[in-house]
Amino acid sequence: MVSLPVFGFVSVHERPLADGIAAESGWMASAARTGRAAAHLWRGEPGLVVPRSCTTLPGWPAAAQAHRVRVRASGGGVVPQGPGLLNLSLVWRADTGATAGAPSGTEVIYRALCEGLASALARLGVVAAPQAVRGSFCDGRFNLAVAGRKLVGTAQSWRRVAGAPVVLAHAVIVVDADPQALTAAANAFERDLGSGRRYHAEALTSVALAWQQAHGRAPDADLASRLITALAERFAGLVAPRQFAA
Repeated sequence: MVSLPVFGFVSVHERPLADGIAAESGWMASAARTGRAAAHLWRGEPGLVVPRSCTTLPGWPAAAQAHRVRVRASGGGVVPQGPGLLNLSLVWRADTGATAGAPSGTEVIYRALCEGLASALARLGVVAAPQAVRGSFCDGRFNLAVAGRKLVGTAQSWRRVAGAPVVLAHAVIVVDADPQALTAAANAFERDLGSGRRYHAEALTSVALAWQQAHGRAPDADLASRLITALAERFAGLVAPRQFAA
């Protein structure tokens, strides 16, 4: 098993972040400046995060008017944000202190991230494994899937910030959002963009649906908070999660 850096604690943001992309840039700048690894669990405001490549298509002006979108510098595909979705952002400086021995290859980091996520989900009785899921939005080899349906999407970004190499490993978890609604939102954007891409709702699931399938009954109302606790305890190496109002 490959180990990620020691994050010490996980910051849990109680209120949705208005701009998750800007927040992640700030966390990366802090890691570059201090050399300390950081982990954050957060939700975004409703909308879509899209790669910069979308802005080069002829339909971009109309699509950007019709949908609430934010543009990220990295590649990939369309990613919904909003209620029922949870983000995990891990940032560390790759060349100093306790993080110097952290995994340095992109595939190695993806595998370590997926191992940690799968371990946290297993505490809820949800068995997930990395795989590509054809027909899902922002598909990739290092999705986590349950019974062939995507549950978690992952991404990774390497940047040189103030001369320091900084890694961002990111996951978006479908907690209890409706796969039909998420897929419809992504398809509506792609239609207005004129990209020709289409996604299929049956390629997607959620922690709530996977939990129900595993246990044979509807999940309890505290499923989301139990998931946050499992993730925070899995990725926090030293102390209990820190709660933030924003």
